[in-house]
Amino acid sequence: MAKDRVVLAYSGGLDTSICIKWLQEEKGLDVIAVAGDVGQQHQGLQIVHDKALDLGAIDSRVIDMREEFCEDFLSKALAANAMYENKYPLVSALSRPVIVKHLVDVAHETGARYIAHGCTGKGNDQVRFELGIQALDPELEIIAPAREWDLLTRPAEIAYAEKHGVPVPATKASPYSIDDNLWGRAIECGILEDPWAEPPEDVYTMTSGAHDAPAAPEYVEISFEHGIPCGLNGEPKSFMDIILAMNEIAGRNGFGRIDMIENRLVGVKSRECYEVPGALTLIQAHKALEDLVLERDLLHYKLGIEQTWATTVYNGLWFSPLKEALDGFCSATQQLVSGDVRLRFYKGSCVTVGRRSKYSLYDYSLATYDEGDTFDRDAAKGFIELHGLPNKTWARRRKETGTPGQI
Repeated sequence: MAKDRVVLAYSGGLDTSICIKWLQEEKGLDVIAVAGDVGQQHQGLQIVHDKALDLGAIDSRVIDMREEFCEDFLSKALAANAMYENKYPLVSALSRPVIVKHLVDVAHETGARYIAHGCTGKGNDQVRFELGIQALDPELEIIAPAREWDLLTRPAEIAYAEKHGVPVPATKASPYSIDDNLWGRAIECGILEDPWAEPPEDVYTMTSGAHDAPAAPEYVEISFEHGIPCGLNGEPKSFMDIILAMNEIAGRNGFGRIDMIENRLVGVKSRECYEVPGALTLIQAHKALEDLVLERDLLHYKLGIEQTWATTVYNGLWFSPLKEALDGFCSATQQLVSGDVRLRFYKGSCVTVGRRSKYSLYDYSLATYDEGDTFDRDAAKGFIELHGLPNKTWARRRKETGTPGQI
């Protein structure tokens, strides 16, 4: 009798490797392992592919998701200038939806009834995986082994692995929990769990310390077409290549580190460190260009949309009607976001020093205080009178009733 199948989100690490054996022995399922390349650091995904087969998976797939990740996911994040809690440009929350999409596709292709993930019951990612799967196919059943098994410590996991023939790396385990992709790198655990402790330099791999950055400033010019980066220093490049280049350029100049107390979806405050040199750079440049080409009321209104977008995606609702509607708004704002932005990197800083666009709403003759000023100062008195009329009427009525406004 054929066994039911489960598609496992597989990374090749200890947790998901144990998952293969656990799903086989505890659930009696045939496992299809799916690893996604979203631009994370790795020692070779062929090794991950082969390891899953060696552990008894009936199929193992490594899927290159990088281009799709950029074109269909990061492009929307950039259009929304997505910064959760106005600090963090999202990392894991952006890669989970593209991984989920492929997990569901493989489940449909292979006739699998289940999808499994290796997330614990304490973090945000369990929510992102499961809400995404439910939205794409609510009939698929979800298994979360790490929420069911009794392996609560790393030594317990290692003992289980050794008992079941799962290879355990001989090297000393890092004290940090790390997740990364093209958009950046998330670091937690270890000494970082003390919010008073300064992060040691060994947590960072993408960025130099500001004191080690080059002694001379470095200038970069980024070109955009309809809100998407399309050129670097005058040379046409793909969005992905620009992300990779800015990770390197901003990183070597010491820009892109974030150390924050983050409010997790599950209700826990968590100390998180991030390296997001390319993401922070591109969001800053994108916002600078929007400042130039978007009308004032639209620009101001978009700020609230951006915060809602970031929170919605952080909370695992990429595939939701609200997110879809927010994307529609943001997409409409990007029609004329085309032009160039010049940035200066120096010792941990990134400063916008120039911006230009054929769609610019900046009018020199209206803005200048020098010769050529065309601003009609005579209109100012009437404007102020009308703009302040409701407030003036309110103040007069408050005075008449003996309840003047507070100072």
